Amino acid sequence: MDFRSASELLELCRKEHCSIAEAMRQRECDLGETTTEAVTARMEQVLSIMRNAATAPISTPCKSMGGLIGGEAKKLSEHRASGHSLCGDVLQTAITYAMAVLEVNASMGLIVAAPTAGSAGVVPGLLLALQDCYELPTKQVVNALFNAGAIGYLAMRNATVAGAVGGCQAEIGVASAMAASAAVELMGGTPEQCLYAASTVLMNMLGLVCDPVGGLVEYPCQNRNASGVANALVAAELALSGVTQLIPFDEMLDAMYTVGRHLPVELRETALGGCATTPSACERCGKRCHTE
Repeated sequence: MDFRSASELLELCRKEHCSIAEAMRQRECDLGETTTEAVTARMEQVLSIMRNAATAPISTPCKSMGGLIGGEAKKLSEHRASGHSLCGDVLQTAITYAMAVLEVNASMGLIVAAPTAGSAGVVPGLLLALQDCYELPTKQVVNALFNAGAIGYLAMRNATVAGAVGGCQAEIGVASAMAASAAVELMGGTPEQCLYAASTVLMNMLGLVCDPVGGLVEYPCQNRNASGVANALVAAELALSGVTQLIPFDEMLDAMYTVGRHLPVELRETALGGCATTPSACERCGKRCHTE
C-alpha cells in the first residue's frame, strides 16, 4: 500500500477502491507492522491534542514567549458572539481555532506539528470547525487526519515543509493543502477532488515568503495560519463543486519546491527581509532595522 507520488496514490485508490485516508492508514499499518486499531488510537490522541490547543486559549488566553501575540482567539470568539462577524460559521470558527493553536505553540504549550509548529493551526482549525458546524462524528475527523497525513507525507518526500528551505509557502502552503484535501474527503469528496483542492492551495500560495518578526514563530505566523485556513476552505469548496485543477498536485508540488529554492535567503526564515525588517517590527523587537 506504499506510494511515492500523488499519481501513485490515486492509482492505488482506484485499484483498491478506497479513499486516501484508508490508503494512508493501511500504509502506516504495513510499514509499522502494527494493527489498524493501534494506528487509529494514535491518531485519536493527535485529534485530542489538537482539540485542546484549538479551544483552551479562547477561555484562557496565552501570552507568547516573545510577547508578540496572545489573546487573539478570545477576541475572535467574542466578535462572533457579538453577531457582527463577516464570515460564516465555518470560516469564523476555523480562523479562531487556527489562531488559538499558534497561541499555545508560542507559549510553549502542547501542539501537533501539522506539518510544522509554525503552521500547526491550519489543519485542526478547519477540520474541527467542520466537525462543530456540521456535527460530524469524531471517527470521521480522525479518518480525515489520515488524508491530511498523506498530503504531508508527499510534500516531505518530494519537496519540503521547512520555511528555511522553501519559505512560508512550504509551511502554511503545505498545511493548507493538507487541510483542503482532508476537508474534501470529510465532506464526501473523491480522491481526485482531494488532490484538486491540494493543488489549488499550493497554486494560490505560491511564493509566500517566511519572514518571522524577531525570528520568532509568532508574527506574522499566527495571521498566516488564519489566512491558510481561508485558502484551504476556498480550494475545498471549488473541488467539491466540480471545479477541476489544470495542474496535478505532483507538478504543483515541484513548482512550489522550485520557487522556494529560488527565494533569497532573506526571505527564508532568517528574519532579514519582509515583515521582519519593517521599522515597526524592528522597533517592537528592540533591533536596528536591517534596511537602514
